[in-house]
This record gives sequence, structure tokens and C-alpha cells, in this order.
Amino acid sequence: MAEITPLRGEGRTVGRISGLWGECLAEFFGTFVLIVFGDGVVAMAVAALPSSGRTATPITIFVGAGDWLLIAFGWAFAVAMGIWVAGGVSGAHINPAVTLALAVRRKFPWRSVGPYMIAQVIGAFVAAALVFLLFHNAIDAFNLAAKTPKSSGQALATYSIFATFPAKYFAGSNWFPLIDEIVLTAFLLIFVVAITDDRNLLPGSNLVPLAIGFAVFAIGASLGANTGYGINPARDFGPRLFAYFAGWGKVALPGSYSAPGFHFTGYFWIPIVGPFIGGIIGVLLYDFFIGDVLHARLKQQTGGVPEPVPVGEAGPERPTGEVI
Repeated sequence: MAEITPLRGEGRTVGRISGLWGECLAEFFGTFVLIVFGDGVVAMAVAALPSSGRTATPITIFVGAGDWLLIAFGWAFAVAMGIWVAGGVSGAHINPAVTLALAVRRKFPWRSVGPYMIAQVIGAFVAAALVFLLFHNAIDAFNLAAKTPKSSGQALATYSIFATFPAKYFAGSNWFPLIDEIVLTAFLLIFVVAITDDRNLLPGSNLVPLAIGFAVFAIGASLGANTGYGINPARDFGPRLFAYFAGWGKVALPGSYSAPGFHFTGYFWIPIVGPFIGGIIGVLLYDFFIGDVLHARLKQQTGGVPEPVPVGEAGPERPTGEVI
């Protein structure tokens, strides 16, 4: 494919995008793809299908497990597509919690952590804007039928297209949702480093992105209802910030909602802090229970351990460190 003429030509600009700047472009675009299809599937379930006349009433959502499975599958494939798009350039972290965890335990360069995270958040924000553009008619129709205008602070259903919130049974507590986000993101990183560890059962035929997508599906289908499984600070904060500017107000930032029997306050920091903590815990757990064993066996077999490729410095032949 080297014969394809670059859009920018062969001048100095092409040289400038071969390093960190090019990786950040890939992180932006990979996260953009992730959020367009992830938030898009929620928009389908929450607003587009009901407002299009395809459900029993204009406000019928989440009937049984069907809609939840639709969302879980949608996010799984969104993750896979985002990784396939960006993996050959940046490793497709597309998640600040992944970037931080890989810097802590996988030799990802610390100088790249901040730029990657900024690119991921911006990509998520822009993607949320596109989802709003595509679905604003459906969103307005749903809010009108449900009598929950965005500015009222009660439009929780349509806000959920963009970002997460805790389940009603937490009764306003932030501590249990924080624990939930830590645990779920720990599992995410366990799966990510296991799937991308070439000392382990590495998926073949470029199936790593799909395997990570299945990991996200497993988390969402089995454990996701408590907090909506944010497990990605960029995935939550970028669209949350857009939702605030688009008129959802306090339900987006600072993340406060109040209705009979259901309330939460100042929730916005939970899907940011929880995943950062959980990601580090996850990669440490994997290395303690699995990674060190693989290391010991390899050292015993070869008399030494080859230096691993620093995650995030992937070339087109071997993407590494991919994830949501």
C-alpha cells in the first residue's frame, strides 16, 4: 500500500506526522469512531427507535434485556472498529485509563500520555457533536413526548445517549459507583493486556480488535447496569461536556439529578477517577497472577527474556496495546 499518494503530498508535513503528532491524530480519529458508534447505538435505543414509531409508545425504552443487549453489542463493535481504524499508527488506546496503565507497566512513553489523553477527549467531544447532529430530531421528539425538555434538568433518558449515571438503587451514593468503575476498568485492562500479550494466547489473523470488543461486551452484558460501564474517562467526559453545552445543564455537569426515589449529585468525577485507578489495578493484577508466570517460563526456556516492544510505538505490521 506504500504506493498510495498521501493527501498532504510528499513535503515536510508528511514528515511531521510520522511521530507523536501522527499518533495523536490516530487516537483522535479512533476515539471519534468509538464514540460515534457507541453513543450512536444508545441514541438508537433511547430516542430513534421510539420516536420513529418502532416501539409500543414514543417513550418506550429498555423493555427487558433486548435494548441492553443492543447497546452492549453496539459498544463492542464500536470498540473493535475504533481499534482497527487506529491500531496500526498509535496502538489504538482510545481510552485514557488504558494509556495511563500502559505507561505504568508496559513501557509506553510518559511524554506521550498527556497528548494521547487530550486527543482522546477531543475525539470523543467531536463524535458526540456528530451523534447529536444525526439524532437531534429524534432526541427532540422523545423529550417532547416524555415532557422532559433538556433545560429542565429532567431529561435523563436523552442525556444517557452521551454519558453515564449511577443506578437508582445506589440511592445517591457515589462511593459504590466509584468501586464499580474501578472493578470494571480493572477487568478491562486484565483482558486488554492478556489479549495483546504475545507470551500468552495471542489472537491470530488481526483478530485482536474483535477480541477486545468481545471483552467490552462481556463487561457490559454481565456487569454494566450499575453505572452504565463508563470504563473510559474520554468516552464519558468528552460527550458529557458536549451535552452540557448542548443544553442538558446540570444533569451533565456537575452530574446532578433529582426525581422521586432517584437522585445523584456531582457524579461527573466518578467515571474519570474510577477508570484511572481501576486500569492500574488491572494491569498489576494481570502481571501478578499471569504475566510473572509467563516471564518466568520464558526465562527458564530461553535463558533470557527479550525486550518487549514499547506499547504505542506500533508500526503497520504489529499493532500493540489496543483498546477502547
